[in-house]
Order: sequence, then structure tokens, then C-alpha cells
Amino acid sequence: MITGEESPSQGRLELGDSVDIAYVDQLRDDLNPDATVWEEISGGEETLSVGKKEMNSRAYCARFNFKGSDQQQKVGVLSGGERNRVHLAKLLRRGGNLLLLDEPTNDLDVGTLRSLEEGLMNFGGCAVVISHDRWFLDRVATHILAFEGDEVIWFEGNYEAFKDHMRKQKGEHWKPTRVRYRPLSA
Repeated sequence: MITGEESPSQGRLELGDSVDIAYVDQLRDDLNPDATVWEEISGGEETLSVGKKEMNSRAYCARFNFKGSDQQQKVGVLSGGERNRVHLAKLLRRGGNLLLLDEPTNDLDVGTLRSLEEGLMNFGGCAVVISHDRWFLDRVATHILAFEGDEVIWFEGNYEAFKDHMRKQKGEHWKPTRVRYRPLSA
């Protein structure tokens, strides 16, 4: 609903005028398979504005581990992890003050995972991360919105603190529940 892909079944969702959404979905469908890595990330520009800095576009691509001839590969032949890096590079280049990241750690190598963690920790806006990667959430989350069966829990802290809280609340043998899809109803 935040991205406008779904409509509320009841009520309405209003985003503030200053909200600038940057969104990466887990399918990464909006990449052009015929473009090179460099073209896809840079848009063909030699110099990029990244935040408030000007940067050479090839150096920017290299920050996402696309160096030298790797930048000339066609996006359509990339692995899942490489496609994820291209997506993240495009997202972070574009900017925004609200990041929506749907399973951002899927297929990432360790180096890119560390870069993503660092980028999130230094991000000046709000990041909403949907992830099953509890280790990653433990490192980057400051708040948890957990769906436990029919209960929705808001918790301030990282995943490890959330786990400790839940074990105190529900008992030492508590484990997170798997959410099964079911249609929302009014």
C-alpha cells in the first residue's frame, strides 16, 4: 500500500508531502536485462550526484563490487546476488528518505551484506526492512514489528532484544511463528 501497488480494503493511507520512497522488491523485476551493469546503475552518466556529493559513475559501480569489465556485463546474465547489488546501487543512488527493502539480503555475498549494513546504519531517513534474516535484523534493526499468529507486536530494540523479551513474556521455549498467507478481511 505504501508503494501504491495495493489499495486499502478499508480506510485510506496518506503519505506526507515530504516522503520520498526508495523501494527494492525481492523480485528485482524492474532491471533492464539488455543494459550493461554500468548503464543500469549510472543511467549512462559519467558523473553522479550521490547524496550531496559528486562521484565518478564507474567508481560508484566499483563500490558495489562491479570493477573493470564486470561493469560491461549485461544485466540479464547476472546471478541473483549480482542483480541484488545492481538494484541496491540504483536505489541508493536515487536517494529518498524512506527506504522499503523487501528481503534485501537474498543472494548477497558477505562484502555486499556488510556494505548494506553500513549504508543502513548511516542512512539519515527511515528504513523499513522485511527480512527472515534474523542475524541481519539483529545488526541493523532499532524497532521490530512482528506478526506472531494473530498478534502484531511493536518492539523497540534489535532482534536479539526482541527474542529475549518474547521469551520473558511467553516462556523459555518460545519460537517465532511462521506467518501463513491469508487474505485480509474487514
